[in-house]
Amino acid sequence: MPNSSSIRHFLLLALADTRQLQLLHFCLLLGISLAALLGNGLIISAVACGHHLHTPMFFFLLNLALTDLGSICTTIPKAMHNSLWDTRTISYTGCAAQLFFFLFFISAELYLLTVMCYDRYVSICKPLHYGTLLGSRACAHMAAAAWASAFLNALMHTGNTFSLPLCHGNALSQFFCEIPQILKLSCSHSNVRELGLMSVSACLGFGCFVFIVFSYVQIFRAVLRIPSEQGRHKAFSTCLPHLVVVTVFLSTVMFAYLKPPSMSSPSLDLVLSVLYSVVPPALNPLIYSLRNQELKAALWRLVIGWLQKR
Repeated sequence: MPNSSSIRHFLLLALADTRQLQLLHFCLLLGISLAALLGNGLIISAVACGHHLHTPMFFFLLNLALTDLGSICTTIPKAMHNSLWDTRTISYTGCAAQLFFFLFFISAELYLLTVMCYDRYVSICKPLHYGTLLGSRACAHMAAAAWASAFLNALMHTGNTFSLPLCHGNALSQFFCEIPQILKLSCSHSNVRELGLMSVSACLGFGCFVFIVFSYVQIFRAVLRIPSEQGRHKAFSTCLPHLVVVTVFLSTVMFAYLKPPSMSSPSLDLVLSVLYSVVPPALNPLIYSLRNQELKAALWRLVIGWLQKR
């Protein structure tokens, strides 16, 4: 059997067997990627150009849009290339780079969603301390901590995964490079380092999950105490997009990685991976813009200004 030193490329999972379906998958992936690029690009431009949007909530939303752009640009282009040219290969270094950036952006998204939850908590439960707890310096520090933690997490996992000896071929049962699929090729069935890193990442992820749940319990209790119906509606409107994004992201990731082995199948794994790696970057801009009047107005002004210049 080949070892890791002799492997020059990996074989990714083919999305379809027939040429017609391959071209259909290419068109679908192209449409999703263009929607994600357009939506997130508009949000980044609107927040960056709109001075009235230079608030903590929109600052973190800009960072979230950056993670969505990075995530969609990490997995989709190679899948589109393979579908268009009827190939399955990805180089060894390309696989390592794809794994690193995928982990980096996915981890950053989780940490940023947690920080955004804290922003909503302070805004609703401690409004008088909002300017103190979420000043420009504090926001910059929290965003930097999220990006730095994601970088370290991705670096440790990628370095450890590709330091393992691989002797079970080079075919991955996924359309992009992912840790569980690469570990299936390892000669070692129990790796202490990887189990340790997985445990640390799982604890961090569970901590973020508990923090988000606890924060929203406090938020809902505070909102229900607001006397006016208009006030309750406004408070719920600011939280609803974030809650929807968090629910979609966490539910698909948790089900994909924590489901029982008896439920695992190539088709189910493929569907789940698409749900948490491809769909959120395209849907997040739509979810946030539908419920936020300030963002919709800024996006409209941005589009009108661009059309007038043309």
